[in-house]
Amino acid sequence: MDAGDRSLLEVGRIVKAHGIRGEVAVRLTADIPERVTPGSVFQTTRGPLTVERSKPFQQGYIIAFTGIADRNEAELLRGLRLKAEPLDLDDDDVIWIDDLFNALVVSTDGVERGRVVEVEENPASDLLVLDSGILIPLTFVVEVKPNERIVVEVPEGLFE
Repeated sequence: MDAGDRSLLEVGRIVKAHGIRGEVAVRLTADIPERVTPGSVFQTTRGPLTVERSKPFQQGYIIAFTGIADRNEAELLRGLRLKAEPLDLDDDDVIWIDDLFNALVVSTDGVERGRVVEVEENPASDLLVLDSGILIPLTFVVEVKPNERIVVEVPEGLFE
């Protein structure tokens, strides 16, 4: 299994090195502590990373990966996207980032606004980036049909 495996979900990103013992700061796409328990494995473009230990920190986690012993090694991981198998959480209210890509975004009045090409992190709310150049906060999403269609209800004037 590798980072290019389409059955894997993008579950986070390594933001930066933290300290001198090889730890990194990680931001998860959803705050699911089960993702970062010791022994959890993430797939990356540089190969698998196994969680040795983790602790909550600011808007994410500080994680020590097996085999990453110092800051120099940790710096090489900066920016890596972490992928993992879906968890069976039985939560219908969870929106998975991978479910949004290439979906057609339609406003509640039925007007097509574009397709999702990226999801951008933002402190207030993550943003859908559409191929039309429009940015839409995830808080305006009212319905998701994975990888097909997203319905958004936005304040008047957002699309002007």
